[in-house]
Amino acid sequence: MNVAIILETKEHEKAWNAFRFGVAALNKGHHVKFFLMGEAVEVESIEDEAYDVPAQMKKLTEQGGELLACGTCLNSRQLEEQTSCPISTMVDCVEMVEWADKVVTF
Repeated sequence: MNVAIILETKEHEKAWNAFRFGVAALNKGHHVKFFLMGEAVEVESIEDEAYDVPAQMKKLTEQGGELLACGTCLNSRQLEEQTSCPISTMVDCVEMVEWADKVVTF
């Protein structure tokens, strides 16, 4: 199954759980694409001992998940030079939703 995950928050526990969900889906053999939108483009800089979001992001990409980030959202926060995610557009997000069998938002 193709699973699209849209994350719209930088709240530590929710972001951590979103990435854990993506990793779990990959572990079950599903294909996963993940789109960071709005304040979620800031999750790479989360520092939290209990909710290590960057570690989960790394697991997602190491296991073959695709991670995209909204370019407009990055630009409005002047983060386009600080992200490791491919800078993407709303068209990319729409195409991800079209590709997906299921879409999950956090």
